[in-house]
Amino acid sequence: MEPIKHECGVAMVRLLKPLEYYQKKYGTWMWGLNKMYLLMEKQHNRGQEGAGIACVKLEAVAGDEYMFRERALGTSAITEIFQTIGNQYADLSKEQLADADYAKHNLPFAGELYMGHLRYSTTGKSGLSYVHPFLRRNNWRAKNLAVCGNFNLTNVDEIFAEITADGQHPRKYADTYIILEELGHKLDREVEHLYQRFLQEGLKGLDITHAIEDNIDLSNVLRWTSGAWDGGYVMCGITGSGESFAVRDPWGIRSAFWYIDDEVMVLASERPVIQTAFDVPIDQIHELNRGEAILMNKKGEMRLTQINEPKPLSACSFERIYFSRGSDYDIYRERKRMGELLVEPILKAVDYDLEHTVFSYIPNTAEVAFYGMLEGFDNYLNQQKIKEIEALGHQPKHDDLVAILAKRIRSEKVAIKDIKLRTFIAEGNSRNDLAAHVYDITYGSLQPEIDNLVIIDDSIVRGTTLKQSIISILGRLNPKKIIIVSSSPQVRYPDYYGIDMASMNQFIAFKAAIALLHDRNMQGIINDVYRKAKQQQSLPKEEIVNYVQEIYAPFTDEEISAKIAQLLTPAHISAPVELVYQTLDGLHEACPNHPGDWYFSGNYPTPGGRKLVNQAFIDYIETIYLQ
Repeated sequence: MEPIKHECGVAMVRLLKPLEYYQKKYGTWMWGLNKMYLLMEKQHNRGQEGAGIACVKLEAVAGDEYMFRERALGTSAITEIFQTIGNQYADLSKEQLADADYAKHNLPFAGELYMGHLRYSTTGKSGLSYVHPFLRRNNWRAKNLAVCGNFNLTNVDEIFAEITADGQHPRKYADTYIILEELGHKLDREVEHLYQRFLQEGLKGLDITHAIEDNIDLSNVLRWTSGAWDGGYVMCGITGSGESFAVRDPWGIRSAFWYIDDEVMVLASERPVIQTAFDVPIDQIHELNRGEAILMNKKGEMRLTQINEPKPLSACSFERIYFSRGSDYDIYRERKRMGELLVEPILKAVDYDLEHTVFSYIPNTAEVAFYGMLEGFDNYLNQQKIKEIEALGHQPKHDDLVAILAKRIRSEKVAIKDIKLRTFIAEGNSRNDLAAHVYDITYGSLQPEIDNLVIIDDSIVRGTTLKQSIISILGRLNPKKIIIVSSSPQVRYPDYYGIDMASMNQFIAFKAAIALLHDRNMQGIINDVYRKAKQQQSLPKEEIVNYVQEIYAPFTDEEISAKIAQLLTPAHISAPVELVYQTLDGLHEACPNHPGDWYFSGNYPTPGGRKLVNQAFIDYIETIYLQ
């Protein structure tokens, strides 16, 4: 499938021992910095537009810098960041580089608290100023704040209006910056409240500063702010005094995992990266619960706090299908199961003719589902062999047994994505011609005009790559029939919780439904949905209904699949093309703990999602029909 720009990745490392400890045990005080590099690099799949890191030195003396940040743009951002940091140590002697006390007092990024971020833009805004972490400076350590997040909120406009009504004046209209200012404002209030309290108790000077830093409670800050956030998020933050937090949305849309021992506390967006970076078993890694925050104070004391009341579980199923690393224990099994569940509809598509069917996959994200599909067909074929052997009676002939046992599921690597062609020529025909050659094929991998070709993908969103490249290149093998299989259901609706899918006209399933309405003279449904959506625009988001679901209601999944196949099949392809999609029930069977399926069902877990999908339909109609 064509890449989807999607949710970001976060990572946090909090050292629980002095830097000297890591120098003595591991041979380097940079142990924590190195672990942060591993956590970020192992989550490279989650953000290739930019990356950033922030660091805090604990107990720095007055006049010394204690909070550091480095950011970079592009697919090599992680490497660039850590090279930049490393270059600052390039002129040190071996003795200085091995001196943890010297590093602690003199070197940038020689700290105990690290926070990293990998960015995929979900807003279309780009440039270094939009790369996390965002930083808010103050001459009080406790008021310095850096934040980053794997998130997208549907009601940033409401939050912006609220904080400006309180008298704030954010310098940018960017979601993370607005959240930074909101959190920062409440952090200021928390610090000032403690200041007045300890002043009344008779403390002065640095005694007040230390008392504030020892007693600040970020759970108060999070409760004051996050209760109004509508969307999916894991929001992370660190303060100049050494406090840190990570909080998860109450629907559990976005994910985060944490691990702690006597040396380190670590948090990341994905579980296997912690397993790999720290070599710890799966049962020692915990998932942050819905509405929960993990907090660490400057003393290194960790606590879990329920910040917001948990809402109905809506953990993102697209995490399991596409985004997360397939090396996760559960995700690997779930993706295999999604492939296995497609056996029966594929059998129908090939008319149960396995002898003349070749199976393959679209590299590389569909590979695990492909293995599951093959296992499913192996099991099916074994059952068929048992029936045939039983039908031979008690004294079967040798040749008959050989013929039965020789039957195999035929799998080949048919599609190859061997290079990344860059469509650097803007002229349309040139771009289309180059795009058609992104994939290559293995010639001779099937019998022309005789064999069916079944090829599985993890999801079909826009269908652009299928039409411009994959189906065209597969057609060169002259198969009897091409069956494109999606291990996920039809993607019908935009996401508003961190994935770059916001326009209705992006989705081939939506285009197919609209085309069917025109084919059957049912355009009145389009007009009715537009009218209902417009009538809701002035309503509070909590009262809005997703009327876009009515666009799909007249048709079966099979009818929409058939129309998608028609829309995606190039005119020159002679072989019939059929699309087979996973069902919603199949998705939930394969991923029982991640029921968030709004991409496929339109059942958004938050009011903001329903508001924005109606607005997306209004925008579609007013752009396509009313201009």
